[in-house]
Amino acid sequence: MLKIVKPALAALLLLTINTTFAQQSKLRAEIAELAKPAKGIIGVSVLGLEDRDTLNYNGNARLVMHSVMKFPIALAVLHLVDSGVLKLDQTIHIKKKDMWSKMGPLLEKYPDGNIDVSIRDLLGYMVSQSDNNACDILLKKLGGPDQVEDYLHMIKIRGINIEASETDMAKAWEVQYTNWCKPVDMVKLLDDFYNGKILLPAGRDFLYKIMTETTTGPKRIKGLLPEGTVVAHKTGTSPTNAAGLSPATNDVGIIKLPNGKRVAIAVFVCNSTADEATREEMIAKISKAVYDHEVAKK
Repeated sequence: MLKIVKPALAALLLLTINTTFAQQSKLRAEIAELAKPAKGIIGVSVLGLEDRDTLNYNGNARLVMHSVMKFPIALAVLHLVDSGVLKLDQTIHIKKKDMWSKMGPLLEKYPDGNIDVSIRDLLGYMVSQSDNNACDILLKKLGGPDQVEDYLHMIKIRGINIEASETDMAKAWEVQYTNWCKPVDMVKLLDDFYNGKILLPAGRDFLYKIMTETTTGPKRIKGLLPEGTVVAHKTGTSPTNAAGLSPATNDVGIIKLPNGKRVAIAVFVCNSTADEATREEMIAKISKAVYDHEVAKK
């Protein structure tokens, strides 16, 4: 039966649609203006996890990830935990030679190696503190980057490409460009993760918790948000070469709004020649603009 929409209701719906479109257009223009100091490529994707409103700015660009890749790696590890192949309290024996990176909390705690560390703790080091040694130890346990790619394809994520470990990227400058993602696909992955589509509740809650405990990038997504705002996020940062080029200054995550709803956001600053303070401030300003837009919704 054809449903009749009353004129008053139809007018209200039209007004709501027009208002939403105008607000999104304003936000997109604001993001474009905020992106100007980057002197590089800015990619932004936003998704309201309840209202499903989306906004993209260069959302389909292929941008360098760096440590943002540790989020999908963590998902792949927890998928094997869900499948019974691994256990969170299972330990991995770490030799001194396994800690190739000469910096990071794992090395600081166990400078001589020869220690058994649980997968649970390694995930904490990798996600919350972005430890490169923990990342490559877990990646080796998975069987390498190809296994993460296979997992992403299995859950129908195609716009994220992981070919290199942290060790690989440290060996040659150009290798970092083989690990890229499209902001829209990273936000889709955040959405599927938060809404329980790809992990069992225990694994999902554990990863969300350690993402809220992230210590890196305090001046990025969280930088200008109201004090106490809960953000579950993962950063990514490249080195800067002699010419002042920084391939990646990134932050992706889920912001909890005052009304209890959440918004997923990915902000990538790629191939920028701006200084680090400018790059981080840009991420903070874009995130605050998105936050204000979401809070203002009726």
